[in-house]
Parts: sequence; structure tokens; C-alpha cells
Amino acid sequence: MSIEISREASAVAITSIQRYFEENMDEPIGNLGAGALLGFFLKEIAPIVYNQAVADVQTRLQARITELDIEVHEPEFQYWQGSARKRK
Repeated sequence: MSIEISREASAVAITSIQRYFEENMDEPIGNLGAGALLGFFLKEIAPIVYNQAVADVQTRLQARITELDIEVHEPEFQYWQGSARKRK
């Protein structure tokens, strides 16, 4: 599965890469170069971030599922316990 971003997000990212190069590197980077660098990041680095995000969500959901059992658990066979107390 490849990680893709919208055209709008891509345009903003390319502009950001160009600004980064202008402010932090000796040479500016053009639109084509910034787009190629973005493509490299999306193919090479984004999967690491994506996979970590999926793992974090799985951990969070598992914790929520564990809590759900506690929150919605109902004791079974409680009818006679309540009736026995009323008779005495």
C-alpha cells in the first residue's frame, strides 16, 4: 500500500520544503526538486510513521476494549440474590 496525499497537501508540502531549503541550506531547491524529495519521503520514510501510528492506535483500542468489559459488564444470575434479601 503506497501512502498518498492530496494535491493540495502536496502543494503545501512542496512550498514548505522550498522554504526550508531557502532558510537552512546553502542552495534553494526548485519546485521539481522539492516534489521529487517529497516523493522520496512519502515512499521511504512515511511508512515508518504510518506503521507506528497504526501500532499506537491498536494499543489504544486494545486498552479501550479492556476498559469496555469493565464498564458494561453485568453480573449474571442476580434474580435470586435480590429476592432472598427481600424475604428476610
